[in-house]
Amino acid sequence: MRLMIAGGGGFRVPLVYRALCTGPYAGLVSELVLYDVDAARLAGIEAVLRNMPLAEGVRPRVRVSTELQESLTGTQVVFAAIRPGGTAGRVIDERVALDLGLLGQETTGAGGISYALRSIPRMLELAEAMRQHCPDAWLINFTNPAGMVTEALVPALGHRVIGICDSAGALVHRAAAAAGAPLQDGTLDGVGYFGLNHLGWLYRLAPAGRDLLPGLLTDHAALASFEEGRLFDPRVLEKLGCLPNEYLYYYYETEHATRAILQQSRTRGTSIHQQQDSLYPALPGSPNPYERWEAARLSREEGYMAEARTQGGRRDEEDLAGGGYERVALAVMRALAGGSSQGRDGTQLGSAPTRLILNVPNAPVVSAGRPAEAVTLEGEAKVAVPGLPADAVVEVPCEVTPDGAMPLAQERPGGQFLTLMQHVKEVERLTIRAVRDGDRDAALQAFAMHPLVGSAALGRQLLEGYEHAFPELKGLWK
Repeated sequence: MRLMIAGGGGFRVPLVYRALCTGPYAGLVSELVLYDVDAARLAGIEAVLRNMPLAEGVRPRVRVSTELQESLTGTQVVFAAIRPGGTAGRVIDERVALDLGLLGQETTGAGGISYALRSIPRMLELAEAMRQHCPDAWLINFTNPAGMVTEALVPALGHRVIGICDSAGALVHRAAAAAGAPLQDGTLDGVGYFGLNHLGWLYRLAPAGRDLLPGLLTDHAALASFEEGRLFDPRVLEKLGCLPNEYLYYYYETEHATRAILQQSRTRGTSIHQQQDSLYPALPGSPNPYERWEAARLSREEGYMAEARTQGGRRDEEDLAGGGYERVALAVMRALAGGSSQGRDGTQLGSAPTRLILNVPNAPVVSAGRPAEAVTLEGEAKVAVPGLPADAVVEVPCEVTPDGAMPLAQERPGGQFLTLMQHVKEVERLTIRAVRDGDRDAALQAFAMHPLVGSAALGRQLLEGYEHAFPELKGLWK
């Protein structure tokens, strides 16, 4: 199989390569093509891959290219992880919002809208190139904001685009382990999860039929043993009756998070930009580029969501080890290719289908060989998350087969959860419309309507601020 990574000079690409060379995914890919518009970043990552110590497994052939057509021709699967504007753009995404006293975060709130306005046009160009040069290929998207970008691509690629993020699946596995019932990779027995990307809740955890979540939510020691359990006040969790995705910290603790970011000596984006600005030029000539990259990666992982750990503490060793989104992407790829699920040690999990939490349309766009599990409510279509449009991309458990990813039915979300999802989904759709139709008013509405903004005046200031920082945005408007 030939895999192409769009954004092949990305900092996390070595994690994908390492997973392709060792463990259950070894041998899955025969050729890996790294495509990027930045030749210098490609050279840095290529040096890391050559220098990576691998005790076992098979190294796929690696090619690097700055030519898109050449990279796509003959490709069966495309991973997309691009960042238009680079890490410098992320700094601006955060800073414009923070300067107005608003949350400055790359995927949540105003920064996420700005990021989407830059990402969606480039991803639509990639989708069109795939239709021309590899029309049967699958696109596995982790370009952020992943759910919004995936929804923008569905009209072009249909069911052949699947959005991924590791935060939802990681929450489920951490919670299951804390409850004393760890789940095998690729299985989600008894799991109930609904939401949008970076906006979801684990509401049921019943791998053996009995829901363990109520007990977990009242066990303060167990909650303190994993990341999400520590992020949120146990009293809040008990009242919610579910476990929120870590990014909901920015909604539930907006003032605290914003203040903590403003008090830091530099924002997360600034830290990453400075780190990569010095790292990449040094990698090709370094005697040990892999060690330099790995040290930078550990430092970066330690700083993840540091604004939520103002009382001290550090991330768990398992989280620092990495191995999140690339495992999800490769599990999807293997299932699409007809491979069976495997545990992390490579052992076969039998004929059970692969189940993962993914970003897909709320109603299936292709048959997976059997009737979709769905909910039928009076006046509503059969959808995975009742209360959201059938064509809205949602983040839910899915069954992945060679026919694609089928969303599995979830309970109808309670009022506060559904209201927030509907609100944010409308913002996402306005953002997509702004790009698709060149509609500046839609972009203005998206900023103003976001629940972390909630002001027409601030929405106007945000859009003008981002247009000043990114002049290319003005070229979107008709």
